[in-house]
Amino acid sequence: MAKPRQVSRSQTLPRAFKRSQRKQLLEIAGTVGDSIVLSIRRWIQGIAIVEFDLDNGPTICGIYPPTVLAPIEEENIAFSAFPDSLQFEQGSQIHSFRIREHLTSTDNQKRSQSVDGYIYGFSHFTQRRDPSSRRGYQQQSVVVLTQHPYPALFYSIISTFGPLFQKHGIPMAEAAGHNIATWRDPTPGETIELGFLGSVFLIELPHTVDQQQLTETSSFKEKYDPRVHILASAPPLLPPPILLFGASFSHLWSIWECLVLCEPILVFGSSPAQTSQAIWWLRDLLRPIPMAGDVRPYFTVQDGDHSQLVNRLPPKSGILLGVTNPFFEKSCIHWPHVLSLGQRNPHVGNKRHSITHPAGPEPGWKTKTHNRYVSKDKTLLKELESAHAGNERLQMEISLSLRRHFCARTTALLTPLSRYLNTLIPSPIEVAAARTSHHTLRLKPFNSVNFFASLKLHGSPLPFRSANRRKEFYERWLKTPTFGMWLGQQEHIVQGVLEQASAAG
Repeated sequence: MAKPRQVSRSQTLPRAFKRSQRKQLLEIAGTVGDSIVLSIRRWIQGIAIVEFDLDNGPTICGIYPPTVLAPIEEENIAFSAFPDSLQFEQGSQIHSFRIREHLTSTDNQKRSQSVDGYIYGFSHFTQRRDPSSRRGYQQQSVVVLTQHPYPALFYSIISTFGPLFQKHGIPMAEAAGHNIATWRDPTPGETIELGFLGSVFLIELPHTVDQQQLTETSSFKEKYDPRVHILASAPPLLPPPILLFGASFSHLWSIWECLVLCEPILVFGSSPAQTSQAIWWLRDLLRPIPMAGDVRPYFTVQDGDHSQLVNRLPPKSGILLGVTNPFFEKSCIHWPHVLSLGQRNPHVGNKRHSITHPAGPEPGWKTKTHNRYVSKDKTLLKELESAHAGNERLQMEISLSLRRHFCARTTALLTPLSRYLNTLIPSPIEVAAARTSHHTLRLKPFNSVNFFASLKLHGSPLPFRSANRRKEFYERWLKTPTFGMWLGQQEHIVQGVLEQASAAG
């Protein structure tokens, strides 16, 4: 019997992707059992191998286990797996991206559906010299595709898998898949031990996507080590994140306010490794407030959503867009806020991890519309500036301190609202009366006039620059989609408690 005709994409496989490698991938993909595939897909959709083809650009050469992708998903993954500018002659780097899901009803039965309508990709990109190539080098990315927004976890996974795949090839994909198949279910709130290709990670999963996971409140029973202990939804901590913001330390409080107020921010970096780490970091600072806008750790001009997100219209509320292509400097010239990563002086600080910015806008924070509402923490600012020129241990410590600081600020922001919401919860007398009359109780309606009266009386723990600025800030926040989402979450929580109280009676 004649062999079935290969799909056309196999005719254009990059020269570097050897036929023996493709054969191996097809062989292991054909032998994996359905139960193993289902077990793997509790955690990931698959591991994609992406090569650069001289005629067709980035091309997905295979996925283990086999995964159904829409054509636009396949194209978005292929382009997002690669930097869109030359990074180095030889070397590797890790970055992440988030693309929109395009599932049909048939596809939905063949792969795990995400909870938010997006696919998350964690890419290990490698470039090697190759005299046999017309370009003079070979480029390849291996990408973990998942439905879970757990950056710290999957950065650790791809950091382990990527180098081993480059050394041993296709069999590592099969080994990785079988390791993942043995893991326990990803149950929210649990702390589990995961064995992966010779490494063991202790993972704490968040209860919800909006929970901020902190080392101080983690379930780890030993001293925190970011290489072993992983708070799954936290941003990647290596290299120390403060290196990304060297030119913007004094503006971090303004940036945090813009995040809270659902302002669109364009984040410019010289590599997808920088932009993706920065975007995850910024998204984390908003917790436990939900994220109302789109989040793109690394966004290319080839993305299928490009025309929707980047056009002449005002940018969408709350969007965080990480880019490296200088094209975006012109096409997003009307955006109100631009954060350009890195430092102005490339000779300052830790040279091994020094982050500079050769293209695009000068490093720093540029805003057309925002005037800061809260006071800076001048002591922390001095510590940031001092640690930036220190060693990696000091940079890591101050990065964690900065994260704790803004977590405390977000909690302080919510304190007046939580205080007011407590007055809207039905009293025990009302609960008892409803129990006998079988009346359904709900949180009383939010009234902005009454809230501002409470705010004026009790104040806020946030160090606002004046009482007027405090009022202006909360007036703006109550109009954001973020506030609407947060209030909806609180109503849902209170409703659950009231229903339990009614049932107990």
